[in-house]
Amino acid sequence: MRRTLIVAIMLALSSAPLLVSAEIAAQAAAITEVTTQLPRDVRPTHYAIEVAPHAESLAFDGKVTITLDVLKATDRIVLNSVGMRFSSVHIHSTRNKRAYADPKVSIDEAAQTATFAFPAKLEAGSYLLTMEYTGTIGTQANGLFAIDYVTKEGKKRALYTQFENSDARKFIPSWDEPNYKATFDLAATVPSAQMAVSNMPIKHAEDLGKGMSRVTFATSPKMSTYLLFFGVGDFERATAKSDGIEFGVITQKGLVSQAQFALESSQVVTREYNDYFGVPYPLPKLDNIASPGSSQFFGAMENWGAIFTFERGLLVDPAFSTDSDKQRIFGTAAHEIAHQWFGDLVTMQWWDDLWLNEGFASWMAGRTAQKLYPEWKSELGEVGSREYAMSSDAIASTHPIVQKIETVEQASQAFDTITYSKGSAVINMLENYVGADAWRDGVRRYMKAHAYSNTRSDDLWQAVEAAAGKPITAIAHDFTLQPGVPMISLDEVSCKNGQTTIKLSQGEFTKDRPDKKSLAWRVPVIAQTLGGEPTRALIEGGAGTMQLPGCGAVLLNAGQSGYYRTRYSPTAFAALRDSFSKLPPVDQLGIMGNTSALGMTGLQPASDILDLIKATPLDVDAKVWGRVADSLQGFDSYYQGDKPRQQIFRAFAIKTLRPVMQKYGWEAKAGESEPDAILRTNLIGSLADLGDAEVIAEARRRYAVRNEDPKAMPRPLYKTIQGIVANHADAATWEQMHADARAEKNTMMKDRLYQLLASAEDKTLAQRALDMALTDEPGATNGASMISAVAGQHPDMAFDFALAHREKVEPLVDSTSSSRYYPRLAGQSMDPAMVGKLRNYADKYVAASSRRATQTAIENIEYRIHIREKRLPEIDAWLKKQAG
Repeated sequence: MRRTLIVAIMLALSSAPLLVSAEIAAQAAAITEVTTQLPRDVRPTHYAIEVAPHAESLAFDGKVTITLDVLKATDRIVLNSVGMRFSSVHIHSTRNKRAYADPKVSIDEAAQTATFAFPAKLEAGSYLLTMEYTGTIGTQANGLFAIDYVTKEGKKRALYTQFENSDARKFIPSWDEPNYKATFDLAATVPSAQMAVSNMPIKHAEDLGKGMSRVTFATSPKMSTYLLFFGVGDFERATAKSDGIEFGVITQKGLVSQAQFALESSQVVTREYNDYFGVPYPLPKLDNIASPGSSQFFGAMENWGAIFTFERGLLVDPAFSTDSDKQRIFGTAAHEIAHQWFGDLVTMQWWDDLWLNEGFASWMAGRTAQKLYPEWKSELGEVGSREYAMSSDAIASTHPIVQKIETVEQASQAFDTITYSKGSAVINMLENYVGADAWRDGVRRYMKAHAYSNTRSDDLWQAVEAAAGKPITAIAHDFTLQPGVPMISLDEVSCKNGQTTIKLSQGEFTKDRPDKKSLAWRVPVIAQTLGGEPTRALIEGGAGTMQLPGCGAVLLNAGQSGYYRTRYSPTAFAALRDSFSKLPPVDQLGIMGNTSALGMTGLQPASDILDLIKATPLDVDAKVWGRVADSLQGFDSYYQGDKPRQQIFRAFAIKTLRPVMQKYGWEAKAGESEPDAILRTNLIGSLADLGDAEVIAEARRRYAVRNEDPKAMPRPLYKTIQGIVANHADAATWEQMHADARAEKNTMMKDRLYQLLASAEDKTLAQRALDMALTDEPGATNGASMISAVAGQHPDMAFDFALAHREKVEPLVDSTSSSRYYPRLAGQSMDPAMVGKLRNYADKYVAASSRRATQTAIENIEYRIHIREKRLPEIDAWLKKQAG
């Protein structure tokens, strides 16, 4: 609910019978029209929390004393609370120590609030509100939750918290909205033999006897509730001191050595960010805590000073972790550490501007990988991320980057491709437009001006404009306040006296609304003739002209920094296709993605992408061949259920990839780059998915002799071979993997084995996996993931099963993921009947205001069916022509 109270608050303050401090008056004056689900007449400044978790019974006792300011006289205080029982609530004034009569407590679980109604009004001023209560420890990653895992010493249970976006209210009664920043003290009663961790270092530990201790942490900086963290378990910690900061990694006992790369990454990334942001990291320590298990909602969380990451995103296991895993671990750490500034130090006012956190952290992680590990060529991966965003942004259910959020469920759904990947791509475009130095200077201004406070997107644009001396707000608004993907068309090309003149027009790219009237954007365009210097222009008003040095094929979006589609005439496209091998890898990737997208919507021949694939030379960059393999697998998925046509396509796809596979082989080569090593695993996996009998047979052979010949499954190929065998498993192989999963003591591999059991092509085995997912065997956080894994092969089967067993499935899914989980299961379906099933599901179980995920799934299914009906015949004709 949206409340606008500033006028009323100021009038109340002006007539208040008690003197009100200038600080409180300033707080009231600072309140603006920020969305809220709480009254704006009370504001917390400090939480003193005491918690005693009872891990064995999945419950905890809590006590919190909140220092708060009443901004206008009121007879009630409303705050957020979920699943709590209050045993006592007291309040007294900090000014005159006056104690007030205890309030009547009313709980509204649907609204997630607790209301304390007092017999007499509280006058404006400062108070201490003390509450004692009990709460529940969950088994999914929301609030305070437990993770059970198996070790060589037996079963263990660890506790962690996850509060984003709106789950701190399950741990402490609080003003659980990002704009209510406060400081936090936390004390916990825990087993003496276990390690407790929070945002700040331990200030004091007291032995209470009987194997229990009281651990008190130092006071946190001013921050939002969703950034608070607490964990306790049989942990060990490795540390390193750098630049005055204590860096730590915390794992279950025995695994801390596997976190060394993450520990090293934390130091180099933080040093880079200290310089980039111009504001030093302000906390005394920065931990990264690894947890077994998984979530349907997130992989890591940026709690200030205490990042939480599931083990697969933090640990490097010497037996099976790959180069790709290592790069992902770095990317995750770089993303979460970027949040220590963008999100933690400076926080969005409300979830409307969530992208300020996530889009910027995603962009910053990519930028940092490019700088610190240029050999990874991560900038090429950013093209794929942008493509993914544009695909999501081209259907009717898309939304602006800055979106209106009114409910908790809408906030949960905001963590999506548009927020992360489009946000990152738009930042990349704007930085390229104003220049890297000017952009960085603007970010530094923004950080210094808004440290420990809350902002909106316009605060960033104003800071960058001031630093760059170049207007960007209008451009930024075009790309952040309206949805969709611009499309720049090359309408005319003429060359005279060594200079090419091009005429451009701006439309809109859409996958499902061919007659949609185009929105208008101001689009920064970079264009060049091949071999010529890039030229920049801002295309506004729907059209523009550019002068390019040189004559020859014209390339739009040169360097691929722009967030827009490009459309060429057949002649202009043919010129690029014929010069494809001469293009930089980044532009090869961009043209491939663009050609595929336009081909699938009928804006150019669907077979043009296959012409590009045929034009791809063997010695092209490894990541380009990775894109080719992905494209071929994508086409193959549209043929599911039509074996005769699929076999024809697969013959072409395998013939295309085999020479590349022969070049890279099964064995690593001395001195090869990480991208080359990663391509090898991708090629093996892709060929197996395409039904290459030779690759599948070799994978099975290596798997069969793995115990006798350790070289048969080397570390880089271990998971790839394992995955192929599981995917193509017969009953005997599946049973053996099941036995391996039950016996496995390595938590990462144990979780993986249960996921692999759910990846079988065989429907009978898939059904067994679905049945197993509802038991206690896989672990509380693996059941939902197993159903999702089945959906990868059998979406209709998985969706029908989950809905039929919804009462058992719901406890396996994080509450923050519930409305998205079921539509995602169905997302790869090609059955028109699934559209009706999804609509019935949403009508029955999802609030009308929270159905975007369902509508997105429906639109994607309809789009896939459209491709199958309208575009595959073009592909078939092309394949027939090639065969002829």
